[in-house]
Amino acid sequence: MRRLIPILILVVFGTAMYVDFWPGAQFVVLSDPNAGFTSKLDTKLGLDLKGGYSSTYQAQCVVRNGATACPSTSDMAEIQTIVENRVNSTGTGEITVETQGTDRVVVQVPGAANPEQIDKLVGQTGQLTFIPLDRTMYGYMNVTDPANPTPVAGTATIPVAGTTLTTTDQYGIPLFDGQQVDGSQVAAKLDTTKTPSQWAVDLVLKSDAKTTFGTWSTNNTGSYFMIVLDGVIKEVPYVAEAITDGTAEISGNFTADSAKQLAAVLQYGSLPFPLTQLTSSNIPATLGKSFMDQTLFGGAIGIVLVMIFMLVYYRLPGLVATLALSYYGIAVLALFRVVPVTLSLAGIAGFVLSIGMAVDANILIFERTKEELRSGKTLVSAMEAGFNRALNSIIDSNVSTLITATILYFGGSPAVKGFALVLIIGVATSMFTAVTVSRRMLRMVVHQEFAQRAWLYGVTDEEFKARAVRMGRREARGRV
Repeated sequence: MRRLIPILILVVFGTAMYVDFWPGAQFVVLSDPNAGFTSKLDTKLGLDLKGGYSSTYQAQCVVRNGATACPSTSDMAEIQTIVENRVNSTGTGEITVETQGTDRVVVQVPGAANPEQIDKLVGQTGQLTFIPLDRTMYGYMNVTDPANPTPVAGTATIPVAGTTLTTTDQYGIPLFDGQQVDGSQVAAKLDTTKTPSQWAVDLVLKSDAKTTFGTWSTNNTGSYFMIVLDGVIKEVPYVAEAITDGTAEISGNFTADSAKQLAAVLQYGSLPFPLTQLTSSNIPATLGKSFMDQTLFGGAIGIVLVMIFMLVYYRLPGLVATLALSYYGIAVLALFRVVPVTLSLAGIAGFVLSIGMAVDANILIFERTKEELRSGKTLVSAMEAGFNRALNSIIDSNVSTLITATILYFGGSPAVKGFALVLIIGVATSMFTAVTVSRRMLRMVVHQEFAQRAWLYGVTDEEFKARAVRMGRREARGRV
């Protein structure tokens, strides 16, 4: 295992350098794993630093069972949750979704590159229905020979995908709707079995719909059925064979974005009331580029001061800590791009705090090492004991911080979530650098001849045992 640690350190460093500094670098982004290693990487900034896009929607009253129904407070809370989940599925971080009054929802998205995509995703009600078509009227496919199915015409023309249904259309009673789709198992995929490859959406039905669809498909093999979303026919497939496992696929002329939008709508359910866009606008950064420059300059000064302190007070171990801190910064920036994290002012504060915790871990180790040297141990033994005995304190303090940050992430506002996510990434990375990177570097350094000096560790010659070790080695060589 020890032999693998240096390899792991080098692999992480090389990957982070590529992600951070390689022009046009492409890598896996966790918000869109289906894209593989083709996602472009950049550092996302929040509304306060970069600005973004804002849109206001109004929930419309509808007629149900002959009576007019309007959204209640609980309905607006449900709409807010669904909209937030949908927009988050695009990989945009730190979005703000708020309700205003009794029927309005305001969506603010930092640095939105495609506002039209956001509007389509939010405004889509998401009412999905599966409507069977009567085979005597619309015909069917003869699948006696599955390899060569032949169409059998009916008395009516099969509906065309893309057609908007009207209240006068009478196609039949729906088998089931989107409420019977298991949202946790909906996924957009690129179907490479077709030529050319096509995007599609896989879904799994819940138990009741699974039984219903299984019975119908068994008794109506070859029949057509319509998949309708918000009154628009998305696809008119036929049943090639009985489907009893509850799985289905929606295919058609999907692009990557449209397939992912449909998957997001099905994953998080339909809106209880339709939304109409009232206004939309670009919003400027509240802090702006000058503030961003000032923040980066101030952060750089703080980091340099910390490095100077470590060099002056801890000397050689301080130099190791400074190098490990540089490694830490490169690794964290790469993680910010891979996750990705949207950096707002709160996120930058979380990053600065995580730097302090990264240094704190090294301080605990170095102080413990000095105590071990003063107790009479040799340099190598003192260094190993310093790491081993400080490890419990480092783990306890960092785990407690991770627990607190996790609570903030799942229970806070978007700004608080951004702060918590940055802190979680920073603390987890600082544990890795302190326990592995610093330790591996010190293990290499303390065996070098130039490192065998008491002042390099802030102790006196009487407290330092490295000299005795060297003399013992020289005597042993002389006897040989």
